[in-house]
Amino acid sequence: METIDIKVLPLLFSFLLLTVPIYLSHVFKIGFIRSLLYSVVRMAVQLFLIGIFLKYLFRLNNPYANIAWLVVMILVAVFSAIRNSSLKAGKVLVPAFVSFTIVTLAIVLYLNGVIIRMKNIFDARYLIVLGGMLLGSSLRGNIIGISSFYKNIRKDSKRFLYILSLGATRHEAVLPFLRESVQLAVRPTLASMATMGIVALPGMMTGVIMGGASPEVAIKYQIMIMLAIVTSTISSIVLTILMTTHICFSGYGTLKADIFRK
Repeated sequence: METIDIKVLPLLFSFLLLTVPIYLSHVFKIGFIRSLLYSVVRMAVQLFLIGIFLKYLFRLNNPYANIAWLVVMILVAVFSAIRNSSLKAGKVLVPAFVSFTIVTLAIVLYLNGVIIRMKNIFDARYLIVLGGMLLGSSLRGNIIGISSFYKNIRKDSKRFLYILSLGATRHEAVLPFLRESVQLAVRPTLASMATMGIVALPGMMTGVIMGGASPEVAIKYQIMIMLAIVTSTISSIVLTILMTTHICFSGYGTLKADIFRK
């Protein structure tokens, strides 16, 4: 059974759903109408353009082009993570990009080669789609983890300096803050995993079912992607923090003040 196509006119009718939040925002003076409309228009344009691009990318299915596009996706994700943090992009962009790239490529190629057992592990439909799901789902956790790590050290600098004064190395001093940041960042993902299948049907599972696969196959894919997401989130946060500490801390082990945006 193939997925039922949605015609253009019925798709436009889906935008009528926005009248509900717009009305509520107007009545209760919530004030998000402009940002809502901006986000919706931007989403629709971006998805329309990327849909055209992916159509030709899937048809070409060149390994080098597929990897290049995945790297572009990673770069955009890194920019988004840094932009939503208090750190200067010039200070942490390179180590963050390297850590995101290592984790994303390693996990996606592992899924394609070992779990799904594809002959072509660089196939566009799997490499790009799975990579996009990992980046999209772990991005929020990375923003929370990286931001909270450096904010907490700056906010609780006396505690950090006290640990250093006791003879701890920089690595030992940052460990308590790293643990707190990772726990905070991964908490929403763990909560989502714990209620999955009972409270809500996840996106990938419903997409696979609507694509014509059986629920059994959809469940297997969903379990695989959720395990990959939690692994990607934790690994990328830890690796990014460890790689950026070499830039963000001085030779004396103290946090540099010029890494933060004004």
